[in-house]
Amino acid sequence: MELRHEIKHEINYSDLLIIRQRLSAVAYSDPHTINGKYFIRSLYFDNLADKVLMEKVNGVSRREKFRIRYYNGDTSVIHLEKKSRFDHLGNKQSAPLTAEQAQRIVDGDTAWMLDSEHALIRELYSKMTTQGIAPKTIVDYTREPFIFPAGNVRVTLDYDIRSGMRCTDFLRTECITVPVSDSIILEVKWDGFLPDIIRDAVALSDRREGAFSKYAACRIYG
Repeated sequence: MELRHEIKHEINYSDLLIIRQRLSAVAYSDPHTINGKYFIRSLYFDNLADKVLMEKVNGVSRREKFRIRYYNGDTSVIHLEKKSRFDHLGNKQSAPLTAEQAQRIVDGDTAWMLDSEHALIRELYSKMTTQGIAPKTIVDYTREPFIFPAGNVRVTLDYDIRSGMRCTDFLRTECITVPVSDSIILEVKWDGFLPDIIRDAVALSDRREGAFSKYAACRIYG
């Protein structure tokens, strides 16, 4: 399992303007963006006991979460993802889904997953049947991503976080979501080392590493 370093900070709008300007001078905008940003819609999974939510709230150091995600309203490219966290290290696994397959998961039609060629889809099926995890809520937000080749660095600025409340029909691009937080999240991920030029670009003297969770924020409504 490939693990990457991850740090996250909750910042304000002034910080965003400063960091955006610094990063624009030294890093590259992700080529998949539209005007430097993209819109992300995710559908997160949890069980009846809210295991994923409680592990995040309680600061459990080793945890995992499943989500289905697409970008810029384009449902022709959808991925199932599993994020694993080990203290300050993270790993993400991914498998493609068609819109039909994603909708079947939302509808609870899961038997087909057992025979999938993708191990991650089979793993999700196993955990849906043995742990009771199921689609829980939609999480929408806007992301500005920057990349820096040395160290395989990726820096993201996330904001306009919105919740689908109890809605799980995330393929409906017109699905109503509501704003849940004014927070702006700076996240930095890298492999073996973080270059000084990026460390300096994201440095803020009075900001400490935080544990803000977009999923947790979006569970305010249920």
